[in-house]
Parts: sequence; structure tokens; C-alpha cells
Amino acid sequence: MALIWHETTAGRIAETLKARWIQGDPDVRFQGIATDSRQTCQGRLFWALKGERFDAHDFLEQAVAKGASGLLVQSGRTLPPLTREEIVVLAVEDPIRSLGNLAAWWRHQVPIKVVAVTGSAGKTTTKEMIATILNLGEKTLWNEGNLNNLIGLPLTLFRLETEHHCAVLEMGMNRKGEIAALTEIADPDVGVITNVGPVHTEGLGGLAGVAAAKVEMIERIRSTASVVVNGDNQPLMEAVAGCNRPVVTFGFTPGNTVHAERIEARGHEGFAFDLAYGGRTYPMTVSVPGLQNVWNALGAAAAALCLTIHPDQIAEGLRLFKGMHGRFEILFLGSNILLVDDTYNANPLALDTTLASLEGLAAGGRRIVIGLGDMLELGDAALHAHREAGRRVTETGAEWFLAAGRHASDMQAGAIEAGMPPDHIRVVADAAAMLETIVPLLRQGDLVFLKGSRRMGLDLVSRGLHETFGEGEQA
Repeated sequence: MALIWHETTAGRIAETLKARWIQGDPDVRFQGIATDSRQTCQGRLFWALKGERFDAHDFLEQAVAKGASGLLVQSGRTLPPLTREEIVVLAVEDPIRSLGNLAAWWRHQVPIKVVAVTGSAGKTTTKEMIATILNLGEKTLWNEGNLNNLIGLPLTLFRLETEHHCAVLEMGMNRKGEIAALTEIADPDVGVITNVGPVHTEGLGGLAGVAAAKVEMIERIRSTASVVVNGDNQPLMEAVAGCNRPVVTFGFTPGNTVHAERIEARGHEGFAFDLAYGGRTYPMTVSVPGLQNVWNALGAAAAALCLTIHPDQIAEGLRLFKGMHGRFEILFLGSNILLVDDTYNANPLALDTTLASLEGLAAGGRRIVIGLGDMLELGDAALHAHREAGRRVTETGAEWFLAAGRHASDMQAGAIEAGMPPDHIRVVADAAAMLETIVPLLRQGDLVFLKGSRRMGLDLVSRGLHETFGEGEQA
């Protein structure tokens, strides 16, 4: 019988982790894992993690006061006096590594199929699409938000219960070796790589380093698992070629295992297309705009097909998917203004794809107004990437361009080089200044597009425009 929380003993966890036993009753049963002493810890094992800006060992007493039944700490740390002797205390050399080790063990206590998704862009949306498809047939677990790192992914796995039949796990990374570690923890039945682009190049040494980091999934995934990759993404396919492993490819070109035919853009209502696979075609609709979402849908469909999901269920899941907040989200404002809120994050690959989708949304004579913030963690590639962003803005035919951040002047220079009139460009200090500047520029019927790395805070501009113009009616 599969183990579940409230049936799992402290002794079993200690044995699994080879942890040093300090005190407590090995027969204590935990209700789950807790990592934040500010939240309820009732009946849980409090895992003392140390991050860049915090050390949970400083809050052990608070965790006990919040009802923790046990503490897992780093070996050699000084412990506060505990008021209850029955509190279990376990010690390990590396709490983060042990968290992953326990999650890897826990993953196999429930008989499920696991899909893992990584990539430079589109991984969260693809993950959500896959989960929507699978959840139509059997109860499916997936990461909340982007809990996709060496802490978030294990915490997601600890939510597994006996009623789950599938799990869809997003994997993020910003350094070499992270995808490899996450793959070993999740042990996926299907691994998906959405694409490779210039993201986190500051820490990975360029595009080749990013590609090598992503294909760690292929190198570490077990031989019986399926691997799904974007066959239209040249850097990814070059990296995959060195792995000497068969893959399922998806994309727009007919040479892919799964590809799209007869793509029909439907403005803000999304796309219709035929999914071609195995010599047959199946009609699909994606209810969210942005050409990048057709690629995401193809990746989701390919993953589902690897799990032998019927195309009818895939079509229904894609139809039901309604998009995500801050990811090419369409908002209808007063004065017939159409706002495309893509402020959740930004990188050159994602920006290039989303800008290409604006023309279809601007049909009917809408002026295009674009606000961009810096794309972070690009290292030496930052100057070129931001100049290229400015050039791409000009190519959209935008009426106004507002740029914020350290590289705003680089974006401005790129836009001017591509032919945009300098008096239609505004360089601003931050999101607040962008909001103040953009409002007087807008006219009835404009299309506004906002995108920047999360730390640029351009969601403030989106909220401010909503407050200024109010909610409008869908056209």
C-alpha cells in the first residue's frame, strides 16, 4: 500500500535519509512538510532550509510554537532549548539535498505517471496545458505557480496522494547541474524541452551553455522514458544530436513527429489548427492568442500522446485552457483599449515570439503602443539583446515605444537605428514613470503591449492602466 502523510513515521523518514537521530519518538507520524515558520506547522516536520536571504534555523522555536512535531536541521547547528521532549529532531549534512532525496523516494510511493517540462520560454504555459489535458481523464497534480526549483519541485511532490494518477512538473534552472538534479528527483515518464534561447546566459556562458543545461534532462532521464523536444528550435536540436537518443519532436515544420497544419489566427480568441501525427490530422483550437501558444500546445499534445491520451481529450484540454495571469494575458479596458499583459517575465526568445503576434491583434486599425523593461541575467549578451529588442519594436509598426531600466537607452538606440522616429520613444526610469508617461499617450482603440523581467515590476503599469481606464467590454 502506498504511504501517505499521517501514516509515515519519523523513523521511516530518518531511515530513508540516513539522518542522525537526536531526539524524539520514531513512531511519531507527520502530517507533511513545513518550510515556513510563519505558516501553520501543525503536526508537520519543519525542514530548516538556508537560502541567500534567510536561515530557517533561526526560527526553530517559532516552528515548534506553531505546532511542528519534528525538526530536520543541518548537522553541527546549535539548537535552541525545546519545550517538549517528544519533538523529533533529525540532522543531515545538506537539508536541501535531503529534501530532494526524500521527494525522490516519495514520488515512488504513489503509482503515477510523471511529465517534466523545462525550456527557456513557454514551460509554465506548456505545463499548465498538459495538466489541463491530463486532469480531464485522471486526477493530476502540478506545480503551483512556478515552484520549479530544488525546493519548489520537492514540495510539490510531497502533495502527492493515493488518488493522484499523474503529475506534471515544471523544472527551472539558473545554473549548471540543476536540471540534472531535478530530473533525478522527479524520475519522469515523459520529459519535455520547449526550446532553448538566451536566458540565464550570465551564469551559463552563452547559448551553448543554456542548451547544455537543458539537455541534462535527456542525459539523466531513464531509458524507458519518452523525450519530447521542439524540432523547430535549432540550438536545441543541435544539443540533442549529441545525446544519441531517440526523441519525439514537435513544431510547425512537417518533418516533426507532431506538427501543426492550416494554422488559422482568430485574433484575441486564439488559433485553430490541425494537429498532424501518425499520418492523421485532428482539429484543435487554442483559446489564447500569441503564436507562441501554438508551439506550447504542440508540446503539450506531444507529451499527452506519449502517454497514449486520445486526441479528442487533447483537443478538449487545449480548448479549455484559458491562459495565465501576466503571460500574454488579454485585458479589455475602457475606451476600447486592448491591453496585452506579458509582464510576468522576459527574455529575448520570448520577446521575439510575442512581438510577432501583435500584428494579428492590431487588425482593424488599432495603434500599437509598447512598453518594455529590462531583460535580466543576460550577462555580456545584454547590450546586443536590448538593441535588438528596440529594432523588433520598430518592425511591429508601433506608434509609441516606452523603455524602462538600465538598458532603456540601448533599446531606444536599436529602435532609432531601425527607423522609429526619436520623438515617438520615451525613456523612463521605472514602472511608475512608465505608467505616468503612457497614460496621456493613449487613444481610444489602442493596443498596449507590456513586457519585462519580473523584477522590473511592469505589472504595476498593467494595474495602473486598469485603474485609469476601467474594465471594458470584449470586442
